Amino acid sequence: MTLTLLRGGRIHAAADPDATALAFDGSTISWIGGEHATSVAGRPDRVIDLVGALVIPGFVDAHVHTTDAGLSLTGLDLTRTRSLAECLDAVGRYAAANPDGVLWGHGWVEHQWPENRPPTRAELDAVVGHRAAYLSRIDVHSALISSALATAITDGAGIAGWSTTGPITRAAHGAVRAFIRGALPAVQRRAAQLAFLSAAAAQGVVEVHECAAADDTGRSDLAALLVLDGPVPVRGYLGGVVTDPEQARSLLAETGAHALGGDLVIDGAVGSRTAALSHPYLDDPSTSGARYLTLEEITDHLVACTRAGVQAGFHAIGDDAVSAVGQALRAAAKRLGDSGTVRLAGCAHRVEHAEMPDQDAIAAMAATGTVASMQPLFDAAWGGNEGMYARRLGTERAAAMNPFATMAAAGITLAFGSDAPVTPVDPWAAVQAAVHHRTFGQGLSARAAFTAHTRGGHRAAGRTERGIGTLSVGAPAHLAIVEAGELVRPAADPLVQRWSTDPRSRVPLLPDLTPGVALPRTLATVVAGRVVHDDGVFG
Repeated sequence: MTLTLLRGGRIHAAADPDATALAFDGSTISWIGGEHATSVAGRPDRVIDLVGALVIPGFVDAHVHTTDAGLSLTGLDLTRTRSLAECLDAVGRYAAANPDGVLWGHGWVEHQWPENRPPTRAELDAVVGHRAAYLSRIDVHSALISSALATAITDGAGIAGWSTTGPITRAAHGAVRAFIRGALPAVQRRAAQLAFLSAAAAQGVVEVHECAAADDTGRSDLAALLVLDGPVPVRGYLGGVVTDPEQARSLLAETGAHALGGDLVIDGAVGSRTAALSHPYLDDPSTSGARYLTLEEITDHLVACTRAGVQAGFHAIGDDAVSAVGQALRAAAKRLGDSGTVRLAGCAHRVEHAEMPDQDAIAAMAATGTVASMQPLFDAAWGGNEGMYARRLGTERAAAMNPFATMAAAGITLAFGSDAPVTPVDPWAAVQAAVHHRTFGQGLSARAAFTAHTRGGHRAAGRTERGIGTLSVGAPAHLAIVEAGELVRPAADPLVQRWSTDPRSRVPLLPDLTPGVALPRTLATVVAGRVVHDDGVFG
């Protein structure tokens, strides 16, 4: 094993907040200390001068879609288009430059355009011709497709959410995504996956949680990802619903997935008006969204997974969907008997997004140890009185979304992620967004937000071993080295004090997250002692 010593910087270590050096021996942190590093850390094989940089525990992105996010990096990215015309122009130029295969693009956001509408199918056909084209909306719950692609979907007109003129949603969107994913060449998929994982490593991420669909193409995509020798480890979540314990175990054994959740969708997304609501959308009173799983199906899945000792989870955004999870947790605990609540907590079940929880759902999640896997950049992008949430729901319902502080105060473990490609992998921006929530009183302390994006991700994976997700002796050497400006010592925070390795310890330094101040830049990322990203630190 190689003993590496990092010295001459600052170490984000709860046990020694003033530490300036850290050593890791192979894959494990072996020493943390101060000035006389070379004399007490052992005989290092290599010594790295940090030149004042900050060493932090690596981030975990608790919700990603690797292939889709990679295709956005390597292909057509529409997130920066500012009008319908600009979007069509970008599609046309990309089609001309890349004439072969399915045209796959992502990221249009019609509510930010002056036209306030997406292109029609006829307008898309005019720029792609007879080419099969798929362009997902920013939330990946609806998409524009060309006529050439539409004709390839057998009986498409009979599927819920099908449209002959505009975006497709619901089951129709799922069918089209499965079709084009199956048509994706293996070499293109591999390149996209590696591109995304490399980009994640460059942001200080040491693990991602992949949320895969349970259909055949989703399984094959996950299988290819899990055997990929990429820079960042992948924990695989398969969105397959089960009704008995043996089915749960078999599904994991067949697919290599680690858990049954992630993209197990109860509803859709607010932007596509498919999130399941208890009351209609303000800007379209004809719909309250879509529910894809019944209360009984949710409960059966929870009970089967718990009996099998398998982590379960659900995608739930609207208040109707999140409320259903809360009711199912209570019902599952009752069905499991006297120890039901404890057994549920032992599996660390998850709710992905959990954007509109009511008090009953929050209480049920807290009582059963259910983790909330959430995305702070959603609030940054779409929250506030003038944001997309307010347009779709009205200001009162919008202000109640993503209640980080309320959920943390109730004792719910928060795990932050990006839902890439929906929002970019940018952990520091996510931490900043969680601190500066658009609804007054729902922001977290810097320490709580940082913990949710580091240790929270490990807890969301069901890991409880001492030191995991922190910089402490004996913990895995999962760390990032960042160039930060002014460092501040946050006030002690009782919401995360229970996660500290030593509750009496002082609070480590963190970068200044004030809006307008430059966010830290990742210089290097280390996973289990292996350098997976290096911007000159290790030579």
